[in-house]
Amino acid sequence: MSDQKQLRCRITACLAVAAVMLGGCASEFTKVAPQPPEKYERLGPATGSACGSLMILATAYNFIPVMLNSRVERAYADAVASVPGATSLVDVTMSEDWFWWVLGTARCVTIRGEAVR
Repeated sequence: MSDQKQLRCRITACLAVAAVMLGGCASEFTKVAPQPPEKYERLGPATGSACGSLMILATAYNFIPVMLNSRVERAYADAVASVPGATSLVDVTMSEDWFWWVLGTARCVTIRGEAVR
């Protein structure tokens, strides 16, 4: 095999591996807040947060998700539960923070909004 052909094979193999790895990082869109009813009563501000982790030491090896994919839904539920009688939120904002810890990184989501019923 010529050097040129070997180079093309290596480049093709690297691109295929990269495509497979990047495809594994995809997920579907998540609704943060459902559509509010036509008539609702505002109950006051609500805040909720939830965290998830990517485990196994160094950044390049963080590949084990622990409660990572459900953190937005859990933060939303926490925000709704923070106001008695609330059934949903309007004027929703979401922020995300992350930090290092001994075995990996934690990703925390905070949901803020106006509680309604």
